[in-house]
Amino acid sequence: MSNRRRNLLSLYRAEFLRSRVWFARRDRWFAEETGHGRELVCVGCGRAAGKQQLELHHLDYGGLILKQDRWIAREAHDDLIPLHPYCHDLLHRLIDRDPVLSRGRTRREATRLALERLTPVLRNTEEAS
Repeated sequence: MSNRRRNLLSLYRAEFLRSRVWFARRDRWFAEETGHGRELVCVGCGRAAGKQQLELHHLDYGGLILKQDRWIAREAHDDLIPLHPYCHDLLHRLIDRDPVLSRGRTRREATRLALERLTPVLRNTEEAS
């Protein structure tokens, strides 16, 4: 990973995810989803949840812009997916720790492949409990 990319990722985590820009974008995403009458569901475990129980995972960072020390959130609606914090954490751990997923793939593709592995496990765990 290049230093520039590492620095941007660090800024993304430390600044963007705590910014008013992100919370406004997050609110717009949830408003659009629920405005179309869709039930909010975690894509990891498949359980229904409310806005307060879900986080949004970025499938692509292309819509995030850092310009003159200001964040601009122009993610496409389909570049964000809802996950429970636990499911989101597992997804990141799998992508970050598996060199096959973390290298040479787009984030969208890595997420798809990781969810193919995680979803059956998470859903079986839910059924068993």
